[in-house]
Amino acid sequence: MANPEVNLLFHQPIADHSFSADRNVLAVTRDNSVELYERQGHGFALKDELKGHDKVVTSVDIAPKSGKIVTCSQDRNALVWEPSPTGWRPTLVLLRINRAATFVRWSPSEAKFAVGSGARVISVCYFEEENDWWVSKHLKKPIRSTILSLDWHPNSVLLAAGSADAHARVFSAFIKGVDQKPEPSPWGERLPFNTVCGEFLNNSGGWVHDVAFSPSGNALAFTAHDSSVTIVYPSGPDQPPQAIMSVSTHQLPFTTLTWITEEEIVAAGKSCSSCCVPLPCSRKPPRNVSNYRSCQ
Repeated sequence: MANPEVNLLFHQPIADHSFSADRNVLAVTRDNSVELYERQGHGFALKDELKGHDKVVTSVDIAPKSGKIVTCSQDRNALVWEPSPTGWRPTLVLLRINRAATFVRWSPSEAKFAVGSGARVISVCYFEEENDWWVSKHLKKPIRSTILSLDWHPNSVLLAAGSADAHARVFSAFIKGVDQKPEPSPWGERLPFNTVCGEFLNNSGGWVHDVAFSPSGNALAFTAHDSSVTIVYPSGPDQPPQAIMSVSTHQLPFTTLTWITEEEIVAAGKSCSSCCVPLPCSRKPPRNVSNYRSCQ
């Protein structure tokens, strides 16, 4: 496996970052702006700066197909940035929240994006062609604390959220006129907006730092402040999960995770290293390689 690539961009904390689909453009949050870096040789060079928020930018995401950029901030707004002949053109999106926006992600279809916040709501935003603006609808119940992470299902309808109330939840974010009716899945068949398709509590009552659907969308993983990784396999609508498995570790808390295959997850966090989490049902042994280690 190749050695990790290290790029020192500046001497300040980075709240969030996002790569373009070809990995040649890197968007990095810095205070109340976003810096765009372009690959040059073996590193990245500053190409542009997006200024539009008046408070700290908390999250950024680049749409893989269109290249549009969405940002959110402590100023309680989101901005959609589109390239134009004169540079990047921002469009303000009113999220209708009274606390800071914390996390933003495009749906796979790129017709919507979701914004978590400290207002105990998730703003699902979509573009209204008739009025030529972005509109937001709120996912509210039963969220009881700040949203820390979001992840879209491959069908662009289901949305997973991790929050500071120690829960990971799966919601329907179906928007009539925007989304096509999704195929039935273990998460449910009839999916009107704000349907709670799953609600799962961390055993230790810790903040849920990150959530991620498996590549197929048929399983959900989440990591919490007790350094555990929990995997949920749903069995069907209004049915208890087929299985819930929790992998405990001796690491410091993980803050992010991603599925490598349907049987393997990589997590990273406050231990300053990444580690491979083979699922209990997997026949693969824990892997120890140069870039990450097994969670033991």
